[in-house]
Amino acid sequence: MTYEPVYARTPRSAFIPSPVFVGIVAIFVVSGVLTWTRFGNVGIDVFLFVLSGWLISLCLHEYAHAVTGYFSGDLSVADRGYLRLNPLKYTHPLLSIVLPLVVVILGGIGLPGGAVWIDHQHIRSRAKASLISAAGPLVNVVLGLVVAVPFLAGLAPELTQDVTGRYTVSGSAEHLEFWAALALLAFLQVTASVLNLLPVPGLDGGNIIAPWFSPAYQRAWNMVAPWGFLILFLLLWQTQVGDWFFTMVNWIAELISVPTWLYAYGFELLRFWS
Repeated sequence: MTYEPVYARTPRSAFIPSPVFVGIVAIFVVSGVLTWTRFGNVGIDVFLFVLSGWLISLCLHEYAHAVTGYFSGDLSVADRGYLRLNPLKYTHPLLSIVLPLVVVILGGIGLPGGAVWIDHQHIRSRAKASLISAAGPLVNVVLGLVVAVPFLAGLAPELTQDVTGRYTVSGSAEHLEFWAALALLAFLQVTASVLNLLPVPGLDGGNIIAPWFSPAYQRAWNMVAPWGFLILFLLLWQTQVGDWFFTMVNWIAELISVPTWLYAYGFELLRFWS
């Protein structure tokens, strides 16, 4: 008798990227070319390039949660369509897609959003439960490093100051808008990585450590979880915590050679109507 692995029951079609995701990637590529060539309204080009790039990273983030959950024991994620990178299949499309895009436009910050639901009754170890939660932020870390490669290689424009104190852009200045948009994408990945790894109830960082709590602490933690991000959001925008957060993010961005002035310019271009 031949043993059939339980994973063999999942059809291969469950792993094929959806047309929706392919369409988002197509918009990203086309808008990137338009931004590079300065075709038409470059502000609109940057807008489409950054938002489609950010949406791709959201899909990959949630896919990492789902695929890790699948190979950790929850095969039901395949039935829900989570393994096809289709954002329309997420549990809360409004909170997981629309809200993060709006926050990027208004505040230039990579807002995390809970989108895929993992049935933890199928997850038999605390280490696997933590790994499922860590998979998403790790994707943001990797994407941030990948996007930063051209900056680390010294391919991006540089801002120099002459003896009179006047600033000029040197290097690849003819493609300045593209580099500014790419820098903004890198910055968004850094903000998402930091936010998602904070040990806050309801965020991935909090979910990484929660399985290791006692049952009583887990119940209390889960009660606070729905409000965790709201509290953090208020702290970021209304208190000194926000200054500390952006100081850390700017330091990390500079560490991977993504200059502050360049992604700030990218944010200006993104908001082409203002």
